[in-house]
Amino acid sequence: MSKKGDMYYAWTSDAEIAKKAECGGAVTSLLKFALEKKMVDGVFGVTRGQDIYDAVPVFITDPKEVDKTAGSLHCGTLLMSKLVKKYLDGAKDMKIAMTVKGCDMMAMYELAKRQQINLDNVIMIGVNCGGTVSPVTARKMITEKFGVDPDTVHKEEIDKGQFIIEYEGGHKGISIDELEEQGYGRRSNCRRCKLKVPRQADLACGNWGVIGDKAGKATFVEVCSDKGAALLDAAVKAGVLKTEAPNPKGLEIRGKVENAMYKLSDKWRAKYFAGLGEGRERLKKIVKETSRCIKCYSCIEACPICYCVECSTKKPYLVTPGQVPPNFMFHLIRYAHIADSCINCGQCEELCAMDIPNALFMHAQQVELEKMFGHVPGVDMSLPLLALVEEREERDRLSATGSDQIFDIFK
Repeated sequence: MSKKGDMYYAWTSDAEIAKKAECGGAVTSLLKFALEKKMVDGVFGVTRGQDIYDAVPVFITDPKEVDKTAGSLHCGTLLMSKLVKKYLDGAKDMKIAMTVKGCDMMAMYELAKRQQINLDNVIMIGVNCGGTVSPVTARKMITEKFGVDPDTVHKEEIDKGQFIIEYEGGHKGISIDELEEQGYGRRSNCRRCKLKVPRQADLACGNWGVIGDKAGKATFVEVCSDKGAALLDAAVKAGVLKTEAPNPKGLEIRGKVENAMYKLSDKWRAKYFAGLGEGRERLKKIVKETSRCIKCYSCIEACPICYCVECSTKKPYLVTPGQVPPNFMFHLIRYAHIADSCINCGQCEELCAMDIPNALFMHAQQVELEKMFGHVPGVDMSLPLLALVEEREERDRLSATGSDQIFDIFK
C-alpha cells in the first residue's frame, strides 16, 4: 500500500492513451479510472481548441472522452479553480477529479477557506509547472525568434531550460533565459512563482526525474495524501497503471531541477520588485499605472480571492458610479481585500484590457506581508491575517442592526 511521500515511475496500460501521452499517460489514465469506477461524477480538464494556443476547459462525464485531455498546453493560461466555483457550484454536491498546476492548487485552497469549494469532493492531480506562455506572446515569439509560422506548430514544450516547438518540417528549441531576457518566454507571474511541484494536491506528477529507458515513457508520481494513495493503488491493482521504483539518480535530478527553478524565481522576483521601488515611489508608480483602468471588472471576475457576495467596489459611497477611470479607492479596496492571500496566478494581469501589471502590484504586497506575518497563501488551510466569517450570515447580522458597516465611518 502506498503512503504519503512514496514516489514511483508510472505508465499507462492503455495503448491509445500511450500514443497521445507526453510522459507515460499516467495522469490521463488515473482520471479515466476514477470516472469509470464512479469514484467521481466528472473530470474537469483542459483540451485543445482551434490550435495549441487555444486551451478550452471541459467537464467530462463519459470516460471515453477523457483521452482528449491528454498532453500539455503551455500556452493555455486558464485558472481552473475559479471555474469550479462558478460553474460547478464549488463541488458542493458532486465529486470531481481534475489536474492542477501550482496556482490552480493554491486557488483551490484559498477558495476552500472561504467556503466556496468543498475539497472533500475533489481529487487533485498536480502537475509540475515550469510556467505558461501567453498565447499572444507565443505567436509573436515563434514568428520573430524561431522564424516559424505559428500556425504550422503542432506541439510545444518547456524542457531542459528550453522552449521547444515541433512544426511542419522540423523542431527547434531556444533557451528560456535567452527568450525572457529579450521580453519573450513565460508570463511574468510564472517567472516569479515558487511552487513548481504542487505537493498540496493528492498526487504530484510530471516528467522531472524520469531517466533511463523510461524517459519520455513514464510519469514521475509523488504521493501527497491518503486520497491520492488510494487512487493510485486502486489503479495499479486494476491493471490500469504499471509502476516501478524511481531511479535514485532520477530523484537527484528532480531535486536539482526544482531547486534551479526556485533560484530562477528568486532572480525574477528581485528584478521585478526592485523595479517597483519602495514607499512613495512605489505608490506613485501604482497610481500612475492604474490610472488607465476602465473599470471593466475583469480582474475581479477572474480573481480566485474575490468572492464577496456584495463587492465593496460597487458601493457608491466608496467608488463613484460611472467614473472612468475610477478613483484610486477602487484599487485600494482590492489590495486591502486580497494582498494577504494573493496566489500570484496572474489572471488580473492576463485579462486586463489596459495591460496594467496588476499581478505584480498584488504579488509584491503579498510577499511583504508574508515576510511580516509568516502567512503563506494557498499551501494549506491556515487562515490569512484576518479571521474569516461566512459573509452572507455576517451581512445579515449587520443588516439587522440597520447598517451594513461594522464601523460608522461617517460620524
